[in-house]
Amino acid sequence: MPEQSARYNLMELMITVAAHQLEDGKTAVIGTGMPLAAAMLAQRTGAPNLITMFEAGSIAAQLSKLPLSVADSFTHTRALMHLSMSEIMEACQRGTVDYTFLGGAQIDCYGNLNSTVVGDYRRPKVRLPGSGGANDLASLCWRTLIIMPHDRRRFVPKLDFVTTPGYLTGPGAREKAGLPPGTGPYRVISTLALMGFDWETKRMRVESLHPGVTREEVIRNTGFELLFADPLPANEEPSQEELAMLRNEIDPQRLIIGRN
Repeated sequence: MPEQSARYNLMELMITVAAHQLEDGKTAVIGTGMPLAAAMLAQRTGAPNLITMFEAGSIAAQLSKLPLSVADSFTHTRALMHLSMSEIMEACQRGTVDYTFLGGAQIDCYGNLNSTVVGDYRRPKVRLPGSGGANDLASLCWRTLIIMPHDRRRFVPKLDFVTTPGYLTGPGAREKAGLPPGTGPYRVISTLALMGFDWETKRMRVESLHPGVTREEVIRNTGFELLFADPLPANEEPSQEELAMLRNEIDPQRLIIGRN
């Protein structure tokens, strides 16, 4: 794991890196937890015109208070539209949504996600929450952002269950399965690094490392072979302005970022 900085903790670093991936003027269906905090930070910094969308039905909310979930009433604050889940999914199906932002319990080299079971499906070691809207969103939105801890239990060579499609088995597999061409996983923000996906092979590629993390540390904590960008830069540390926003405006109760 990266060394803890005196200025910020690991959650604050991940949320800041994630916020930098959200572009101004784009549409994004946001998931619960760190994706919510990242969307709020993005709206306050580099993406003031980010159009947030939520499964509960709101479009273009201004997130003034951290929602506890995507169904929280605070996901509707000053929204331009108050619709339903079916209309949000219909917007994704029409190709009008740029990003979705998800988490998962397991991920493989092609960005497929498991949030259903650990172990055998009929006799699981752990029963997880399941898909919710994750399968639909990752199937239909143009780009999928993923945020999750980084270790061999989670970055695995084979998922126990495919809840949410990434690039499935590799090049051409999404299209063969009937999913819209040009869609798929885009970035993975982990506790160690920022990953993308190679355009030709669709395999996960490390784009940059968190401060203090080595290439060897990422390899040691991954259950499959990774590709690496060359050169391999370090991610920017959170600025004082970003930290102040996270601690004083976005998550003053430290529900997500925790306490230093």
